[in-house]
Amino acid sequence: MTDLPITPDYDAWPIDVALEAVSFSPRLLTVHWQDGRVSRYHSIWLRENAADDTTINPATRERILDLSSLPAWPEIAGAEIDAAGALCVTFAPEDRRLRFHPGWLRANDYDQPRDKAADPEAPLVPVTTWLGGPDGGPDTLDASGLLETAPGSEAEEAMLAPALESVLGKGLVRLRHLPTEPGSLADIAGRIGPVRPTNFGQLFDVKAKPDPDSNAYTSIALPPHVDLPTREYHPGLQMLHCLENSVEGGQAVMLDGFAIAEALRDHHPEAFATLTRVRWRFANTAKTTDYVWHEPMIRLDARGELLEVRIADFLRGPLDAAFEDIEPAYEALMTLQRLLRDPAFAIRFTYAPGDLVIFDNRRLLHARDAFEGQSGHRWLQGCYMERDEIRSRYRMVQRARRRRRMTEEA
Repeated sequence: MTDLPITPDYDAWPIDVALEAVSFSPRLLTVHWQDGRVSRYHSIWLRENAADDTTINPATRERILDLSSLPAWPEIAGAEIDAAGALCVTFAPEDRRLRFHPGWLRANDYDQPRDKAADPEAPLVPVTTWLGGPDGGPDTLDASGLLETAPGSEAEEAMLAPALESVLGKGLVRLRHLPTEPGSLADIAGRIGPVRPTNFGQLFDVKAKPDPDSNAYTSIALPPHVDLPTREYHPGLQMLHCLENSVEGGQAVMLDGFAIAEALRDHHPEAFATLTRVRWRFANTAKTTDYVWHEPMIRLDARGELLEVRIADFLRGPLDAAFEDIEPAYEALMTLQRLLRDPAFAIRFTYAPGDLVIFDNRRLLHARDAFEGQSGHRWLQGCYMERDEIRSRYRMVQRARRRRRMTEEA
C-alpha cells in the first residue's frame, strides 16, 4: 500500500475495509465499501480536503487552498478506484485529478449516524466520575526510569499512556518513584508538553514561607478549590511534585468536581441551574497583581456535558449579579459548600518524596489539611499546563500505536 496518497495530516489511517465501487453526480460522490457501508461526500468537501500540493503544503500539511479563488464551484467530472485502492476524483472546471486515501476517507465519513463514541466532540477517553471515602485513592503508577527513556520511544509511551488515560478519564493520576531534585519537574512535564507560566513562575514552590502571596504558601488548611479561577481561561492541568515531606499533617485531599456537579444536578436541580447561570466574581488582588474574571461556577458544553468547574471560596470577590439573583445564588452556593464537606466525595493521601500528582484543574478540586510547620519540611514543586497538551500527547501515542500496527500487518 506504499502507492497510496498522503493524507491532509500526519496521522496513520489503517485500511480495515476497502473501497468496492463508486458513483457520482456533479456535486455528490457515493462510495460502496466491501462491508456494505455506503458513504456520501460532497464535491466541495472532497476538493478542500485533498492532499495534493495545490491544496496543502506537503511539508506542513496545512491548507493553502482558498476555495473562493477557484474559477467555479468544484464539481465531479469523473471518479474511480485505482490499483492501489485509492479513490481518484477528477474535478471540473480545473480538470484536476486528485487521489484520496481510503482509510482517511472512512475515518472522516460524516454521512454516518453518530453514536456517542463516534461524536467528533466526544472526549478521547470516556469520562468516569468517581466518589471518595476512606478506601479511595488516585490511580497510581510506577514511573521510575521515565526520564531515562528516549523521548517519543515505545518505552516512554508505555509509561505515559496509562497516566494520560487516567487524567483524561478520571481527571487524576499519581506517579511514584520519580527524581526528587529541584527543577526535575520541568523535564517530567516536558514529556507531555509545554508548561504554562503564570505570575507564580514557570515552576512554583509550594511550601510555607515568610510574607506569602498565596494561602498555599502557608501551613494552614486549604478548602477544596481549583487554581487560578481569576483568569479568563484557568489552567487545564496542574502537576504537583513532592520533593520533601516530613511534617505532621498536610494530607492532600482531592474531589471530583464533576461528581459533585452531577450530584447537584440530580438532587438539587435548582441550585445546579443557578450555578450554571450566575456569573461570580473571582479575584486575586495581590500586592503586585490584580486578576479578576466573572464566570459561572459550573459550565456546560454545547451538548450539555460538564465542561469545567470554577470553585474557590477564598478567591471569590463580591458577587456582582442582578438584584433578584443574589439570594438564590447564595442558597445554591451553600448547597454546593455542604456537598464539598461530605467525606463521601473526598480521597485523602500523603505525598511521599518522588510522587507526582497530575490532575485536571478545570475538573478536580484539591485541598490540604493544615500541617505543623515546625515538625519537618514539606516542599512541593508545581506547574500548570493546558488540557490541549495532554490531548495532543495522547493522540500522538495513539498515532504511534496505529503506525506500529500497520507496519506489523504489512
